[in-house]
Amino acid sequence: MQQTQLGSLDSYRKGSIEIIKGQASHYVMSNVFEVASHSAPYEKVVVGKNLKYVIETLRAEGVSPWFTASHDEFVVALDGEIDVHFIKPSDGALVNADTEGTVKLEGEPSGQKMGFVRLRRGHQALLPAGAAYRFEARKTGVLLVQTIAGAESVEKWADICIQ
Repeated sequence: MQQTQLGSLDSYRKGSIEIIKGQASHYVMSNVFEVASHSAPYEKVVVGKNLKYVIETLRAEGVSPWFTASHDEFVVALDGEIDVHFIKPSDGALVNADTEGTVKLEGEPSGQKMGFVRLRRGHQALLPAGAAYRFEARKTGVLLVQTIAGAESVEKWADICIQ
């Protein structure tokens, strides 16, 4: 019987892809743990894309800057132990309603602290539209964020994909 093996920053196996039909150049594949292991803390590296929507992987290490978005985002912890702290801004919206993607904020925004969510492997959380949030890694890990491509999204396809 085969046993499911979960990856982590400390222990992952680089995968491969077997082409059944077509050309290898029509497919791309990357390992999110490998991408995160070569990324700066909280660098939002795009590992999946569908039109304007993206999946980004982040190396969660230390404390991130504060972020916000005009739309909901979604985060899943794949490794580590990461707290997500939230603030409801007191001075209205931190970004224009038509701004797409994550926006990095300068300093801590003023507003009501909304508490935090502690994420461990497999845990997920909503990053609500208009709220400010920051990550604090209690143990270095890997996050996946579903969002819309924006100014903080980094595309490194030539560096991260197996083709």
